[in-house]
Amino acid sequence: MTRVLVVDDHPIVLQGCRRVLEDAGAQEILEASNPESACSLYQRHHPDLVVVDLAMQGKGFGGLDLIRWLRQRDERVPILVFSMHGDPVIVSRALEAGATGYLLKDTAPEDLLEALDKVGRGLPYLSHQLATQVAVLRMRSPSQAFGAVTPRELQALALLAEGHSYGQIADELGVSYKTVVNMCSQLKVKLGARNFPDLIRTAIEYLASSPGKS
Repeated sequence: MTRVLVVDDHPIVLQGCRRVLEDAGAQEILEASNPESACSLYQRHHPDLVVVDLAMQGKGFGGLDLIRWLRQRDERVPILVFSMHGDPVIVSRALEAGATGYLLKDTAPEDLLEALDKVGRGLPYLSHQLATQVAVLRMRSPSQAFGAVTPRELQALALLAEGHSYGQIADELGVSYKTVVNMCSQLKVKLGARNFPDLIRTAIEYLASSPGKS
């Protein structure tokens, strides 16, 4: 995480992010207050990680549009949404647009550091609360694209999306490690995942999807 682009129209948020990023070891921090400036900075500097607010509005170009624009140009650049909006529908839309992780602005600095670390390494990140809410939303609107997923498997998916290991999931669900391994093996088949990293990516996709999307 050498060069980071932070996109937010609130100077106080930019200042706070800068301090946390400096503590995290970022060597260069670029700042943009609107999506248009962010696009220009990205094309000139190609940052290693992008932190994006969703509430900004440019000339017909919002935070979700910026995420899609970034993802079209680089499938691998880590994108962390740092937003005040905790609605699971909005979180799902951001993940579908291509965000790697999502964090609420009322979080503690150590949570932001954890999110930056995970997303910077290409791992998905959702807080436990957000992951659970997205899972509940997904359970109410099951996708027809995948096989049937049980409520317990949805809990496991939410924890996978949060970045938990098999052992941590076993502790959280109160089951054995072997049960989690078997459950995730079944999920790989149901979701068409090839390996553990692919299962995590597919979990994010599964939780973020909903009917009626093009």
